Amino acid sequence: MLQYELKRSFWSHEKSMLINVRVARVLNHLVTTAQRVSVATLLIAAALYYTSSVQAQSEWIEFRGPNGTGHADQAHPPITWSETENVAWKTEIPGRGWSSPVVADGRVWLTTATEDGKEMSVLCVDAKSGKMLHNKVIFTNEELREIHVTNSYASPTPYIDGDRVYVHFGSYGTACLNAETCEKLWERRDLPCHHWRGPGSSPIVYRDLVFIHYDGFDFQYIVALNKKTGETVWKKDRIDLFDTDNGDHKKAYGTPSIFTVDGRDLLISPYAKAAIAYDPLTGEEVWWVQYEQHSTANRPLFDGKTIYIGTGFGKGSVMAVNPSGAKGNVTESHVLWEMNRTMPSKPSQLLIDGKIYAIADKIGVASCVDAATGELAWQERVGGTFSASPIYAGGHIYFCDEDGKTTVVTPGDTLNIVAENRLDQGCMATPAPVDSALFLRTKSHLYRLESAQKAD
Repeated sequence: MLQYELKRSFWSHEKSMLINVRVARVLNHLVTTAQRVSVATLLIAAALYYTSSVQAQSEWIEFRGPNGTGHADQAHPPITWSETENVAWKTEIPGRGWSSPVVADGRVWLTTATEDGKEMSVLCVDAKSGKMLHNKVIFTNEELREIHVTNSYASPTPYIDGDRVYVHFGSYGTACLNAETCEKLWERRDLPCHHWRGPGSSPIVYRDLVFIHYDGFDFQYIVALNKKTGETVWKKDRIDLFDTDNGDHKKAYGTPSIFTVDGRDLLISPYAKAAIAYDPLTGEEVWWVQYEQHSTANRPLFDGKTIYIGTGFGKGSVMAVNPSGAKGNVTESHVLWEMNRTMPSKPSQLLIDGKIYAIADKIGVASCVDAATGELAWQERVGGTFSASPIYAGGHIYFCDEDGKTTVVTPGDTLNIVAENRLDQGCMATPAPVDSALFLRTKSHLYRLESAQKAD
């Protein structure tokens, strides 16, 4: 009864799924030791943990935010802006880079590179003022491989882990930086991969490990590094499902996610032709599903029962997988449905209240799919070309295109556009909603978009 009442008291924010999972774990632990502490102590401890978790949601520390969901449930950024409206500050960003901004402790981190890729840098901007705090060259290169015209030499998004920041430039190098001084603590430049069209996968951190994808023409593998030292903990080659020498069909840009399934943490890692569930501590392959597409760029999603995987280029699709009890190749047994009608190849999807929202890359068609059945609820053209993934904040979905337009919609059974906003340059990077602000990187500038009333 005590356990039920405690959970019920702190379960009011249903959308804060990551917070609730953490709170439940703490509550369950506390309840097992209830005979040693008072009920009041339990309530105070749980409340403090809940408060700190909510505060943590005001940060945006990795690609697509908390575990790659694209959700910022505690943020309330503006829904309208222009070059002259709701711009708290605008800072020019040197070079060329499509990495998404990440935010913590009053700082915004992103990467950039020279057009030719010979210098690769990290940037740190004061979140309140827009002042450039650090502009530091991390790697220099003599020889570089050609990249796709839509890519950059600085496309992977950094990851903030407390007092450390991890920056990644594909096989050109990975570095761990001191978040206060920008001092380089360690680097790795010895992990080979011909990315074919340039790197795009972002690092993530789990416990003491940093996971990085290297999916190219010549090598395809995932590696786990010790986050404190940079040393290799495990490295696993991909299952060879390619049957081709076409580099485009072997490369991928995917970023993994960690999900808890049947009480076990799994690293869900999409690449060209398949997605694999690994044991994150050992690299053991637990299960995998195959698909026809390649160049996968999406991050997976999870609603607590079903994992949703965007499959990539070559008529992109979204695949729903039941991970419970899965082992080995479960393509025939555990795939619940697959939707391939005008689905995105690059932008990741959003999962909101049992529906999947997506935006197609080249033709600007927005879609809403029933997550349980895969049936199409609606599909409407909003226009534009898209690389950035949509985000969900303050009850609104934000679609940012490559030409400077952001379409703001409310989720629901029909397309409901509430605003269309324009800036001078377009977005290749996914924006970061934090508190009342939206940190949006265009091809030339970083903006803090915020209404004047909230900024005060």
